[in-house]
Amino acid sequence: MNTPSHALVNLAIFSQVSLSQYPGAIVVGAIAPDLPIFVFYFYSKWVLRRSEREIWTEGYWHPRLQNIVAILHSIPLAILGAIACHVFNFMEGKIFCLSILLHCFGDLPVHHDDAHRHFFPFSSYRFISPFSYWDPNHYGRWVASVELAIVLLASVQILPIFTHAIARGAIVAINSFYAFFYSRYYLIPLLRKLGSS
Repeated sequence: MNTPSHALVNLAIFSQVSLSQYPGAIVVGAIAPDLPIFVFYFYSKWVLRRSEREIWTEGYWHPRLQNIVAILHSIPLAILGAIACHVFNFMEGKIFCLSILLHCFGDLPVHHDDAHRHFFPFSSYRFISPFSYWDPNHYGRWVASVELAIVLLASVQILPIFTHAIARGAIVAINSFYAFFYSRYYLIPLLRKLGSS
């Protein structure tokens, strides 16, 4: 799943168990695992001026970056963190760790070539899913369709909870982002293909 969808879905899930009074911890936990990837990408693209191919086939697989990503995508470390925060009655920390855990469970079924080491540091195993959230060679178009539907459903669920204009604007912006990119990369090419046949 994409990072913004993790945030909306996690907010929707937590709202079902009366934990939505910690939206900051939920959102930060949902996006934290992917933050090093974004920092790496923007630094590589705009500072080092590397090509997309260099970024994703070489730089992304550097052991240092992969270890940072593995730590933040680690299911065991998120569970241990949530337990420690529970023991010390640190509710925001617990929600943060549980939100990371939900991010990991959302990633597991939709990463193929770019699978993370979700059991780090106890194992370097990568679950190679037959599905990818972006790669059309691994059902990316279908996964993107399901993800778009999930984002829309999560948004409908959390809009009544967040009444502040900035929060609502962010939800609308995320939905607009998904609709734009889904149309550009999947819907319009499909319609062109159907029109030319």
